[in-house]
Amino acid sequence: MTAEYKVLGDVAVITMTNPPVNGLGFSTRVGITDGLAKAIDDPAVKAIVVTGAGKAFSGGADIKEFGTPKALQEPILLSVILALEASTKPIVAAMHSVAMGGGLELALGCHYRVAAPGTSIALPEVKLGLIPGAGGTQRLPRVLGVETALNMIVSGEAVKSELLAAAPGQKLFDKLSASAESLFDEAVEFARSVAGKTGEALPLVRNLPCKHPQGDAYFQFAKNMVAGMSKNYPAPLQCVAAVQAATQMKFDAGMAEERRIFTSLMFTPESLALRHLFMAERAASRIPDVADDTPQRAIKSVGVIGAGTMGGGISMNFLNAGIPVKILEMKQEALDRGIATIKKNYESQVKRGKLKQDKYEQRMALLSTTLAYDDLKDADLIIEAVFEELGVKEKVFKELDRVAKKGAILASNTSTLDVDKIAAFTERPQDVVGMHFFSPANVMKLLEVVRGKLTAKDVLATVMTVAKKIKKTAVVSGVCDGFIGNRMIEQYSRQAGFLLDEGALPQQVDKAIEKFGFAMGPFRMGDLAGNDIGWAIRKRRATEIADMKYSRTADKLCELGRFGQKTGAGWYDYQAGKRDAIPSKLVNDMIENHRKELGITPRKISDEEIVQRLVYALVNEGAHILEDGIASKSGDIDMVYLTGYGFPIWRGGPMHYASQVGLYNVAESMKRFAKNPHDDAAFWKPAKLIEQLVAEGKSFS
Repeated sequence: MTAEYKVLGDVAVITMTNPPVNGLGFSTRVGITDGLAKAIDDPAVKAIVVTGAGKAFSGGADIKEFGTPKALQEPILLSVILALEASTKPIVAAMHSVAMGGGLELALGCHYRVAAPGTSIALPEVKLGLIPGAGGTQRLPRVLGVETALNMIVSGEAVKSELLAAAPGQKLFDKLSASAESLFDEAVEFARSVAGKTGEALPLVRNLPCKHPQGDAYFQFAKNMVAGMSKNYPAPLQCVAAVQAATQMKFDAGMAEERRIFTSLMFTPESLALRHLFMAERAASRIPDVADDTPQRAIKSVGVIGAGTMGGGISMNFLNAGIPVKILEMKQEALDRGIATIKKNYESQVKRGKLKQDKYEQRMALLSTTLAYDDLKDADLIIEAVFEELGVKEKVFKELDRVAKKGAILASNTSTLDVDKIAAFTERPQDVVGMHFFSPANVMKLLEVVRGKLTAKDVLATVMTVAKKIKKTAVVSGVCDGFIGNRMIEQYSRQAGFLLDEGALPQQVDKAIEKFGFAMGPFRMGDLAGNDIGWAIRKRRATEIADMKYSRTADKLCELGRFGQKTGAGWYDYQAGKRDAIPSKLVNDMIENHRKELGITPRKISDEEIVQRLVYALVNEGAHILEDGIASKSGDIDMVYLTGYGFPIWRGGPMHYASQVGLYNVAESMKRFAKNPHDDAAFWKPAKLIEQLVAEGKSFS
C-alpha cells in the first residue's frame, strides 16, 4: 500500500507515499481508507492528520492508472472523500508543496486544513479537457467565494497558499504554518486542539453557503468571457456551468451535476487529445534503451557557433537558464549584429513587463563573444548554428574536434543533414548529437534530439536533461533526411503543391487547413520560413532521389525571386512593415499558366479533400518513420507536430487524430487518393504498419 499509518499519542497520521507527487492511485486510496478505519476504531486516537510524503501533499490522479480499470476500482476518490467527511473524529489535512486536482479535493473533504507557505493550490483538470470530478466545483466556491474559485477552475492555474490565505473571508485554510519545516508539528498540534469534537461539531465544507450576489447575471457574463477564449475547447464553459450549479442546487444535486458533466467530457475528442498530449509529453523524455540512472555529463558552460537568428535564439535559452554562453563568429560585424538582436529581444521583454531589469542584466552578464575557435576549449556543450550545407558543417566540426576538451558534447542544429556524416568529421563520434531547435529558437518549445548511430547514451541522457532545464520539449529522432518533423512536412508540402496543380489556389488551401486548426497553412508557412529554404532542399534531393515527384509551382515561384516575407513577396504579396498575406494575382496567374503547360483541366477541390490529403500525408509518412525506427513511439511524432509545427492541440497530433478518425477510414482514403492521376500513387500506398493495425483492429495508441 502507498500510504503509511502511525499513531503519535492521541493523533493518528496517514501519510500518502506514492512518489513523485503522491498520485491518488488505487493502492493509495485503499491506504487512506484503511488508515481511517484503524484510527476510528482505536479509542486512544482522538484526531487524525492526513499528509503526503516527499515533495507533495498530492498532485491528484495517478497518471499511471489513466484509462485503466484500477482508476474506477472502489474506493474511488469520491468514496474516499465521503469516508473522510463521515469520520466521527476530526481530520486535519497537512498540505505542503503541491495540492492539486484530486489532492485538493481530498483536502476539501477533511474537516480542517493547515497549509505550508509556498504550497501550489490548483484544480488543473480543464487542461485535460475535463472539469474537477470529485467535488472541486462544488466545494472550492464555498471556501474561496464564487469568483476566485471559478477563475482558478476555468484557468487551471496554480495559486500560492499564502495569497489565498490572505483573501478576506477565505475558509480554505484554518491555519498557515510558520514554515514548510514546521508544518507537520503544527498540524499535529492543531489536531490536538480540535480533538474531542464529533458529529455536528465537525465542520464540513459541503455545509457552507454558496451564492453570488449578482446570481445569473454574473454567470452569463462569465460564460460570455469564457466562450470568447475557448472556442475549440468545451471544458471551460462546462466549468462555469458546474460552479453555477453549486450556487443553485443543494450540495448532493450539485455533485450529481458535476459528475454528469465530468462523464460527458471524458470521451470528447478534445479531452482525449489533451490527455494524450499530457501522457505523450511525459513519455517523450523516456528513451527505451537509456536507463533513468544513466550517468550524465556536467553542463556548466555552452559555446554557440553562429550569431545569426538561430544562434542568437539558441543562446538566449541557456542564458535564461543561468548557463554561461560564449558565441563564436568569423567577423566582428556579424557578432555585433547578433548581440544587438539578443539585447533588443530582452529589452522588448523588459518594456512589456515580462522581464525585470536586473534579470536582463544578469543574463547579459553571462554572455561573452569570440572570433577564435580556441576560446571554446573549456565549453561543456558546443552547438553549431551555421549555414545548412554539409561542407560548411565539415569545417566547423573539424575545428571543434581540434579545440574542444575531452568529454565535451558537440551538437549540430542541422534540420535535415546526416548527423552520422557530421560525426564522422571528428575523432569522437560518440560525443556528437543533433540538437535541432525550431525558429524562433528562444520561443518554440520543440527540440529534436537526433541520435547518431554512435552517439553515447550518457550524451543522450545529458541532452534530454539540458532540454528540460531550458524548458524545451525534447523528442528523440534517429538519423534520416529531415528527421521526424521535416521528413513528414516534405510530404505535406508535396500534397499542397499537387493541390495547386489540380485546381486549388494558395489561399483556399491555407484557409481550409487553418479552419481545421493549424496555426498557419502551408503557403503562409512557406512565406514565413523562406521559400528558398525548401527550394534548396528540393534541388539537393533531386540529385539523391531522382524519381521523387514534385509540383513545379514552388520552384517557379522561387525563380521569380519570391522567397516570402523577407523579400516582400512569396505565395502572397506583403506590404512594407506588415505581415498580412494578400492574395497575389501574379502568383495565381502563374499557377493557372502552369496547369495549362501540364495539360491539366482544373477541378473544384473541397476543403475536406484538402485537409485529408495534407493531414493523411503526415500520417502515412509518420507510420513509415515508426517502421524505420526513426521515432520510437507515435506519441513522439505527435509531440513534434503539436510543439513545432502548429498542429491543433485539441486534435492531439496527426497520429492520435488518425486513430480517432479510424485507421481503416484513413487507409481507404489513401487508396482513393492513389487513383488520382496527378498525385503520387506510390506514396499513397498505406504504410505496412497502418495495414497491420487495420487488420488487427488496433490504433497507433
